[in-house]
Amino acid sequence: MTKERDHLQTSYNTLTEEREQLKKETERLKQSLVEKECPQGWKKLGSRCYYISTKKNTWEKSRQDCRDNGADLVIINSQDKQTFVIWLCGVKDYVWIGLTDSVTEGTWKWVDDTPLTTTYWNSREPNGGVAENCAYFYSWSSDTGAWWDSGCSDQYRWICEK
Repeated sequence: MTKERDHLQTSYNTLTEEREQLKKETERLKQSLVEKECPQGWKKLGSRCYYISTKKNTWEKSRQDCRDNGADLVIINSQDKQTFVIWLCGVKDYVWIGLTDSVTEGTWKWVDDTPLTTTYWNSREPNGGVAENCAYFYSWSSDTGAWWDSGCSDQYRWICEK
């Protein structure tokens, strides 16, 4: 009995040690996922990656390009994100963002179907009614930018987020 007890105690100690090593390895792997690198050509902010296109396209085709790359058009729901998009966009450039009221006129929603809460519309925007259902971002200086509504078939660059 004593021999069997000692053997079980040794097995228990070994398994406990292995379990602790597995916990540490799991935490290391989780951390590496959080700190994942962005694909080449993408920029990182926090745990998210962003890509600004070099070509122009319609809102739908821009969104499809993002989706083809495992992303979607950018969602700007904080001042930090707005500031980052200003930096990413550059001066005097137009870029599609993931905001539309094409489902219900006047009800702006993000591409993930969340309602619009924080806004950075330019004054008197949105103003296009049924003719302008997609939103773009424009920066007129290195620290100022706002949103406009536009016809979804207009062609601008775009920003993807994943």
